[in-house]
Amino acid sequence: MTDHASNHSGIGRRQLLQTVLSGAVLGAATQVGIDLASPRTLHAQTGFSPDEALHELLAGNQRFATNQLTSIAHDLIIMKERTVNKQEPFAAVLACADSRIPVELVFDQTIGHIFVTRVAGNVVTPEIVASLEFGVAVLGIKALLVIGHSSCGAVRAAMTTDTVPGQISVLYQRIHPAIEKSGGNIDKAIQANARIQAELLRASSTVIRETTKAGKLRVESAVYDLATGKVGLI
Repeated sequence: MTDHASNHSGIGRRQLLQTVLSGAVLGAATQVGIDLASPRTLHAQTGFSPDEALHELLAGNQRFATNQLTSIAHDLIIMKERTVNKQEPFAAVLACADSRIPVELVFDQTIGHIFVTRVAGNVVTPEIVASLEFGVAVLGIKALLVIGHSSCGAVRAAMTTDTVPGQISVLYQRIHPAIEKSGGNIDKAIQANARIQAELLRASSTVIRETTKAGKLRVESAVYDLATGKVGLI
């Protein structure tokens, strides 16, 4: 077989595979009532206000919780090509490192839409502040959401103060202020922790504080419910 024929055959196989995958996606989307004719395209540069950016996150979570995802309609090849040399997220999320919270999926977003930072207990550290300041000052995000979650192992461990290996206990000191406000209730501790970490971002970062004061950024806290898939502002 000549090189030309081999290349032509390879293209044919790729086209066939794309056709099969497209059909599978279309079938799945039809079952949940998604309109693939008008997939959304979101970037920070769309002109979102801070309120609109936060609303898009919550609307995306509503789609996720009701099994009506639209992000699967995006052509991932095109999305990857568009984000090779730049990123234009419209929002940032500080989330727990828990594997049960796939942030982009939870908010029905795709490549390049959300600037995500993660650490166990969704706590604020100097590295987290620096990362989010980059998202605010350089990338121009419009909303920043600190999200805790139900049954958070980091919060539970900090409440029990059991002996743990390695450096896990380093997290405890950052979570203790929330525990002190919880009255021993883990759900209240999880909510308090998310609120406290959001306030730390507003207070400890001059970049975040000044951008918020200028009305160009909204910083909020929320909790993700593992059972329902819903995110609720607190």
